[in-house]
Amino acid sequence: MYTLQVTEHYENPRNVGTIVDADGTASVGSPVDGEMIKLTLKITDDVIVAAKFRAFGCPTAIASASILTELITGTHIPDALEITAVQLSDALGGLPLDKQRYANTAEKTLKMAIANFLSKKEG
Repeated sequence: MYTLQVTEHYENPRNVGTIVDADGTASVGSPVDGEMIKLTLKITDDVIVAAKFRAFGCPTAIASASILTELITGTHIPDALEITAVQLSDALGGLPLDKQRYANTAEKTLKMAIANFLSKKEG
């Protein structure tokens, strides 16, 4: 059912944890609902230098968050904002339609974490 990429990121997730002094944070979903992704970012000169996640849900939720952190690390903010759920799904070898919502959640979490960073920067 799962692609090799989903299985690899589920069994060996990258960048699990929380950045204590994060510059941007976001959490989407709830364990009560069966899925949640929390993302913390460290940003220097508008470049994401570190990204960590915590996820609750099925293997696809964990894999989506894991691949997200790999794709955004080292990326400038404007480029990170261009990352889509479709790109996350493609990087995982393609997600079935009934699992696409996890890539959507990862994308939404990223955009909210960047918005959180930008609001602090402007404030």
